[in-house]
Amino acid sequence: MKYVDLSHTVYDGLVTYKGLPAPIICDYLSREASRERYAPGTEFQIGKVEMVANTGTYVDCPFHRYADGKDLSQVGVERFVDLNAIVIRASYRNGHEINAEFFKGKELKDKAVLVYTGWDEFWDTEKYFEFHPFLTEDAAVYLRDSGVKLVGIDAVNIDDTRGGERPVHSTLLKAEILIVEHLCNLTNVPDEGFTFSAVPPKFKGVGTFPVRAFARLRAES
Repeated sequence: MKYVDLSHTVYDGLVTYKGLPAPIICDYLSREASRERYAPGTEFQIGKVEMVANTGTYVDCPFHRYADGKDLSQVGVERFVDLNAIVIRASYRNGHEINAEFFKGKELKDKAVLVYTGWDEFWDTEKYFEFHPFLTEDAAVYLRDSGVKLVGIDAVNIDDTRGGERPVHSTLLKAEILIVEHLCNLTNVPDEGFTFSAVPPKFKGVGTFPVRAFARLRAES
C-alpha cells in the first residue's frame, strides 16, 4: 500500500483560523531537567500543548454544532477509519461556489467525499483567510440525501464565512455526517480507488479536534 498524508503540520504559533488563538507548544519537562530524575544517560521530554480544538487539519462531529449531538467519544471509530473515498475536483480558479452539480452523477453512498479546491496552496498566508471556496446549501443537502459518511475540503471552511449562517455544517452534522476541514495534498491522490482516515482522540465533551488525515492507495494507483 501507499499512503498520502493529507494533513497540515501543527506547530507553535500556527494560525489556523483568524480570530482563534495559535497553539502554544513547549516543554513541560525538558530533557535537561529530566536528567535530575533518571539514571545517568537516561533522559526524556514531556511536551505541553495549549490550543483550541479547531487547530490544523481537524474533524467536526455533531456536538460541534448541536448540544445534543454526538461528541468525539460517542462517534464509533469505524466512522473515522478506512472509508472508501472519492475526490471531487472543484478548483478555486473556476469559481468559489461549489454547488450540487459538482456531485451529480457520482457514486457517493457510504463514501468520504473529499473536495479538492487547491486553496491549500495559500496555507499559512494571509490570502488563506480571504474569500475562499465553499460548498453551497444545496450541495450539502444533495450529499446528505446521497448517504455520504464524511465530507472534507482543502479550504479554511466548508461554509461561506462572509455571513453568520453555516448551512453546510448545520445540514451535514445534523445528519451525523462528519466534516474535515483544512485538508491538503489532494493533488497527490486519484479521484477514486483509495480509502480515507482521519482519527481524533476520544475526548468527551469536545466536538472538534485535530487529526492525522491520510489516504491509503493501492500500489498501482
